[in-house]
Amino acid sequence: MNELHSGNSLARNAGVENDLVLSPSTETAWIEVIRKMESVYADLVNSQVEVEEKNDALEEAQQFIRSVLMSMTDVLVVCDLHACIQQVNRALETLTGREERALLGQSLVTLFAGESRGYVENFPEKLSADAVVDCELSLLDQRGEAVPLAMNCSKRYDADGRLVGMVLIGRPIGELQRAYKELNRAHLELKQTQLQLVHSEKMASLGRLVAGVAHELNNPISFVFGNMHALQNYGVRISRYLSEVEAGSDPDTLRRLRDELRISHIMGDMNSLIEGTLEGAERVRVIVQDLRRYSTSQQEPASDFDLPEIIRTATRWVVKACRAKPEVDYDMPESLQVTGRKGHVHQILVNLVQNAVDMMEHQSPQRLRIGCAVEGDTAVIRVHDTGPGIPEEAFTKLFDPFYTTKPVGKGTGLGLSISYGLAIDLGGDLKAENHPQGGAVFILSLPVLGRGHD
Repeated sequence: MNELHSGNSLARNAGVENDLVLSPSTETAWIEVIRKMESVYADLVNSQVEVEEKNDALEEAQQFIRSVLMSMTDVLVVCDLHACIQQVNRALETLTGREERALLGQSLVTLFAGESRGYVENFPEKLSADAVVDCELSLLDQRGEAVPLAMNCSKRYDADGRLVGMVLIGRPIGELQRAYKELNRAHLELKQTQLQLVHSEKMASLGRLVAGVAHELNNPISFVFGNMHALQNYGVRISRYLSEVEAGSDPDTLRRLRDELRISHIMGDMNSLIEGTLEGAERVRVIVQDLRRYSTSQQEPASDFDLPEIIRTATRWVVKACRAKPEVDYDMPESLQVTGRKGHVHQILVNLVQNAVDMMEHQSPQRLRIGCAVEGDTAVIRVHDTGPGIPEEAFTKLFDPFYTTKPVGKGTGLGLSISYGLAIDLGGDLKAENHPQGGAVFILSLPVLGRGHD
């Protein structure tokens, strides 16, 4: 029996050994399984690496967002649709004296004081329609006192675009008031500086025109002086003749004296001398008035004036102050009555003519063409020079303050900017273009109110 049992055991062992021998097909299957396992393991490793990288990126993003929230000086509160607090920033913690963990889950209303609570309770309903913008609310600070806030409330959505809550951002109005005051002070200082610069430019332009204005004044003053000298001489003769009359001289003596002193000629010439003197004095008065109007910084009331006369006066002022006087051609009516601020129009024209003269400084010949015509309800004045024209790149900034193509010391860059501003204030416009035949053309458009022209 023992031998039989032993034989059976040997037979079974031999069978197992035969089963461990793999056939080619089985071996191939096992190799494929191992490869699949290696591929799955590699995918698991890569997935693990990607998860770790995304976790690191997520932690970094969360840290960044939290650092931004904590650095905000504005108060920030995040709530759900039921106005329960989900997150706050450090600014709110500092203002209320309450930490974030003590506020989480609390009602938003508990942060506010008085009438603001009722308004905040309606935020969820208001938010369903639209965002709440620029409302003034009172927040309770750490001492329990009401602090006014300028607050905005906007909707918050999840990744699927569903409305999940609201975000409130507020700033203490005290800070805003200080900011507004500083901004207002800076604005006033800027305006004052601008006015000073404008006035300085006007004075600089006036200084350039002194020679021309002096020539303008010299003519009527010389005329008045000559007439007054003649009147003085006539007065001596008339006084001598009247003295003889009072002395009772005989008619023959008076007749001879009358012929000698040319009393008849004096009587005929007296009226023309007086009228000429008055005309010269009036011309001086007008020139001085124009000077005052040009140089003053006060607002001038609108009045009726002759536009062609203003054009001629402004052109004479500039041209007579030039070393090389350009030839001037006018194409405009003898008279064109318009209503506006005469001084402003005069200043614009002086600046345009001066700019044209400057542009022709190195050109030959120098010719200035000035046209004026009525187009509908607008008076259009064109100042055309024979200079090199306007560079293409200069058109976009030609009327910008302090922009100039002139060499240093030749211009402030304010003349055209001031002229453009004055034209807009007058209800008109100022444009520039290059003429097809060469040179630049500045086109001033002004509204014509109550006009009458010949």
